[in-house]
Amino acid sequence: MPRRFLFVLPIFVAASALADPAALPQDKPQAAVGADKPIATPLPQPATMAPLGPLPSANTVDPKRFGAKPADEAYGAFQRGLYKTAYDLALTRAKNGDPAAQILVAEILARGLGVKLDAGAAAKWYQAAAEQGIPEAQFQYALMLLDGRFVKKDQKQAHALMQAAAEAGNRLAQFNFAQLLVEEDDSEAGFARAVPYYERAAATGLADAQYAMAQVYANGIGGKPKDDVRARALLTQAALQNYDTAQLDLGAWLIDGRGGKRDLKEGFDWTRRAANGGNVAARNRLAKLYVGGIGVDADPILAGAWYILARRAGLVDAGMEDFLGGLTDDQVKQALQRANRLP
Repeated sequence: MPRRFLFVLPIFVAASALADPAALPQDKPQAAVGADKPIATPLPQPATMAPLGPLPSANTVDPKRFGAKPADEAYGAFQRGLYKTAYDLALTRAKNGDPAAQILVAEILARGLGVKLDAGAAAKWYQAAAEQGIPEAQFQYALMLLDGRFVKKDQKQAHALMQAAAEAGNRLAQFNFAQLLVEEDDSEAGFARAVPYYERAAATGLADAQYAMAQVYANGIGGKPKDDVRARALLTQAALQNYDTAQLDLGAWLIDGRGGKRDLKEGFDWTRRAANGGNVAARNRLAKLYVGGIGVDADPILAGAWYILARRAGLVDAGMEDFLGGLTDDQVKQALQRANRLP
C-alpha cells in the first residue's frame, strides 16, 4: 500500500488570466444547515490555497502576459478601459492567427469586459493561442480541460499543456501542475515528482506554493528531509502575504515553539490575523486561546464571541460547546453582542 499524506488538494478548475491568488484549505468545518453557499462565478478559479482577491485593474497588467508581441493599439485600449474597442481591434488580428491578440480576445470574453461574457468562445481563443505555445494560454486552457464545463474534459491533454506552461515558467502552472501530479499519484513517488514544481513556484513568491513547501519540509516528504526551521520560514513568507492558512499554522508553531523560539504573544497575533481574515478554524482556535489566556489575557466573553462566529460558519467543537454551556446567561448575551461586532 502506498503511503498517503495529509495534503488537502483543491479542485482544478478554469480561471481568469489575470488572477494570481493562492491556497489549500486545511481545517474543514462541518456543514451547517442553511449555511451560505459560495457565489457562483462564470469561470472558476485556479487550484490555490487562499481566497481569491480582486482582479487587478487593466492598467496593472503586463502586456507580456498576452503573448510574445509588445503592446499595440488593442492592448492600449484595454489598458484605458476601452474594452469593446480593444476587442474589435484584437479580433481581426486574432482571426489572422496572432496569438497575442487571441489571448487578449479570450481574456475579454472570459471576463465579460465590454462584451457579453462568453466562456465557451473564450475557451476557443485560449485553445488557439495555446496551440501556438503561449504559456498563459496553455495554463488557462489546461484548467478548462480539467474542469470540463466549457470544453470536453480531457485529463491527458490538460496534463501536457499544464506541464508545458510550467516548464515555460508560468508560476501558477507550476503550482497547479504539482497539484495535478499529486492528485494523480499521492504516494511518496508522486510527491517526489511534484516537489520540484512546488519549489520553483515558491521561489517566485507564490504564497500557496510556499505553504505547500512548508508542508513538504514539515513532513519530510517528496525527497526532502524533515526540517521544521525551513518549514517555519516558508510559513512566515506565506503568512506575510496574508495567506490565512499559513497564518493559522504559524500561530500554532509559535505557540508550540516548533521550528524556532516559542512566542505566545506573536502566536496569538498571527492566529488573530487569520481569524480577522475570515478563517473559520482560526476563529475557533482564537476562542480557545482566549479561554486559556495563551498569549493574551483570558477573556470568556471574547472566547465565546469568536466561537459563535466559527459555529455560525458550520464548525462545531465539542470542547467549546461545553465552554459556552458553562457561561452565565448574561455572559452568553455579551458574547453574542460582541460576535455581531467582530469582522
